[in-house]
Amino acid sequence: MSATAIPIERTALLVCDLQNDFLHPEGAYGRAGQTAPEIVALPERVKPLADLLRSRGGWVISTNFTLVPGRGGDPMISPHLKTLRPFLAKGDFQPGSWGHRTVDPLQPVDVEVEKIAYSAFYMSRLEWVLAKCGVERLLVCGIVTNGGVASTVRDAHVRDFDTVLLEDGCAAFSPELHEVSVAGLRPVCRVATVATMLEEVANS
Repeated sequence: MSATAIPIERTALLVCDLQNDFLHPEGAYGRAGQTAPEIVALPERVKPLADLLRSRGGWVISTNFTLVPGRGGDPMISPHLKTLRPFLAKGDFQPGSWGHRTVDPLQPVDVEVEKIAYSAFYMSRLEWVLAKCGVERLLVCGIVTNGGVASTVRDAHVRDFDTVLLEDGCAAFSPELHEVSVAGLRPVCRVATVATMLEEVANS
């Protein structure tokens, strides 16, 4: 599908999980030493596209991983995640907290949507938000390519959104995982660079 087939005002940059608790040194993952340079570099790389899209009437919508506080404020954590990330604790990824918030370079986002699993569509209000905003086209960026990004892209595909994966706007905890994941998504959606989409949006 051509870049002009769907107007900019019906296009959204969908930002997956670029939150303080994932990226900031003082966030939950930063304190635990769980990061990668490719992940840390993403906000500044994606920022020009977010700014341009917003200035042209498009949308910037972030989906934010959430640990729902339960009794006593202790987070409800899926067993597999607790095994994988045992450092997650009370207050991490809590709705309304600094850690839960989208990182500053990508602010102001138009809408933030809480998500509780890999796919941003799973048991969230994302599909409702996209419908209310009139969004038909998604430019997907964020982390991690092999997890939330891949799951969200596939769910967007089966919902008939015109979906573009920003290859250098995503990252995983290793370059190898990222590359394999991008290759697996090529049959599902268009794959493009941030620079390519900057040019297309600027010329639309």
